[in-house]
Amino acid sequence: MKNKCLLRFEFYNEDCIAGCRKHIRDNSVDLIITDPPYGIEGDKLDRHYNRNESHVIDGYVEIPNTDYPDFSLKWITEAERILKPGGSIYIVSGYTNLIHILNALRETNLQEVNHIIWKYNFGVYTRAKYVSSHYHILFYKKKGRKHTFNTYSRYADHERSDAGGSSNYLDREDVWQINREYKPGKVKNKNELPTQLLAKMIQYSSNEGDVVCDLFLGSFSTAKVAKGLNRQAVGFELNKTAFNYQVQEVDKLREGYLAGELRKPPMNKYVNGGKPVGAEERKNILASYARCVDNGMTKKASIANLSEEFGRGYWSILKVIDGTTNASSLRSDKEQQSRLF
Repeated sequence: MKNKCLLRFEFYNEDCIAGCRKHIRDNSVDLIITDPPYGIEGDKLDRHYNRNESHVIDGYVEIPNTDYPDFSLKWITEAERILKPGGSIYIVSGYTNLIHILNALRETNLQEVNHIIWKYNFGVYTRAKYVSSHYHILFYKKKGRKHTFNTYSRYADHERSDAGGSSNYLDREDVWQINREYKPGKVKNKNELPTQLLAKMIQYSSNEGDVVCDLFLGSFSTAKVAKGLNRQAVGFELNKTAFNYQVQEVDKLREGYLAGELRKPPMNKYVNGGKPVGAEERKNILASYARCVDNGMTKKASIANLSEEFGRGYWSILKVIDGTTNASSLRSDKEQQSRLF
């Protein structure tokens, strides 16, 4: 293995297991996002589902089902090696061989953060069973340092959805509904992850300039989005036809081309969120609350006002106030709280 420093963009037409050992040094990658072969005869799916694959790039490399356990352990072991301490990995998987990926992860020291469900549009239609319309996304981190998680990279702490709930909370739930992208008449690979899905993972789990790796580049979607968000990219693709075509497509893209297309959240308002409430601040909160009530404001409106004043969220202010309110007052506010959230 070469003790090699990564350039901004490096792609290899090689097997990722041998390629990692050859090209990528230990502890050098900030984030891995990858969509490995599913081991379900993906090279023959068009025969089963009547897909028109006239624009799909030939040469898809599948993994025999019998080889999947050993294959999974080998590439995941390499992924662990190249990740920096505190680095993150997202693995997209169907359910057929999910157990082998999970078993491989258990053989490493990688630590689970979330098991995400990606719900997409238009699953495979069936009559005798429920329609399958989701994939699993396994989010793990490498121990040794706090992992990157940009909690407010997409929504600020005070933003509300149309239904009145927290947009930040909703965006960080572990079930994601993101539609696939359809590209009729365009050259494509068999499986392509949508830009919005990749952007979400990259925004939360990396920073500009970080190295993002995809061990199974396929359509190079991860590399394209990483480049579009001002990250470095490295990866492997065994299919020579796909590699030669897609590496040119990546070269055409301008660094940062996606940055202007993504929404930029406003500044957080609850700047003191998570900090302990000291005695003096508690006293000031209660005094301000008393003034609000004297002015005829409801408890809900008072808390909204105090959140702005003290830079704290609803529940933080409520906890201070409820330390001095009686049980009947708490019961009377339950309906207001449910309407707010």
